[in-house]
Amino acid sequence: MLRRLLFAILLLQLCFGLAVAGLAVFAGVLLGWSGPGWPAALLLGLASVVLVRLVISSNNFRMARRAGGPVPAPHALSPAASLRMFCREFSSSMKLSSWTVLRPRSTFHLAAGNAELPVLLVHGYACNGAYWGRLAALLRQAGRSYLAVDLEPLGAGIDDYAPQIEAALQRLCAATGQPQAVVVGHSMGGLVARAHLRAFGSARVARVITVGTPHHGTALAGFGPGLNARQMRRGSPWLAQLAASEAPSLRALIVSVWSHHDNIVAPQNSGHLPGARNVELGGIGHVELGYHPQVLRFVLDEITQISPNFAVSETK
Repeated sequence: MLRRLLFAILLLQLCFGLAVAGLAVFAGVLLGWSGPGWPAALLLGLASVVLVRLVISSNNFRMARRAGGPVPAPHALSPAASLRMFCREFSSSMKLSSWTVLRPRSTFHLAAGNAELPVLLVHGYACNGAYWGRLAALLRQAGRSYLAVDLEPLGAGIDDYAPQIEAALQRLCAATGQPQAVVVGHSMGGLVARAHLRAFGSARVARVITVGTPHHGTALAGFGPGLNARQMRRGSPWLAQLAASEAPSLRALIVSVWSHHDNIVAPQNSGHLPGARNVELGGIGHVELGYHPQVLRFVLDEITQISPNFAVSETK
């Protein structure tokens, strides 16, 4: 479903670009001058599509900063560093939505030997398992089994995804012979992991690592369609009920990685989850959190340190 939706959006962008190119050529003919010619007009159309996407991305950063708080001095960025961060985030977002999530790819990998805990990868809002391509490659190199889920349907309630997580964990554990798995969730995926813990307990979960997750909601969720977006709004009853259901021992299973420059989660300290181990970063945008070498190294190191013999088990 997501691929069909994104293909439709890309088609609309293509039509928009062709319309701009056609108008440029037509204007030249109408005004009696040669105009840019079709090759240049097509480049103009492509540039217009990129410009629209730049405006949207810039507006996300603007809204996120307005809804956020002051950035601590250790994470403050110079204007040049801010520009570099924006360019990386824009590039990551363009590649993700225009290429990565559209490519069919294997989302399940069974490592030889299966001596280590497997990893369940849970994507965020309006995305799919292809988001985790770089981390998946590192897991393969490290000899780890993994499964990247595709949550469906797109606009369902977050609790509706919990049975899909349980089924994926059962599949991973059965395939690897391990009693538990490590769950890594980006953005909404971290809330899905917490919803699963509430519904099914932590018997199959050794650790939950959330990356850029709006644990206390985000102001930008008000612009997204679907029940899951409404549940991620600041002050939503669903978030309050989820927090009230969690015992300290369950929170201790969670590691939350978040950025002071997140352009989707606002305020950015919504990533700070009391009772969890919190890792604050700076200079990294929301989409780039799944690609940035610093984040990937931390997540991989965290996974590597978890041994089947020392996995924490807490039943519901």
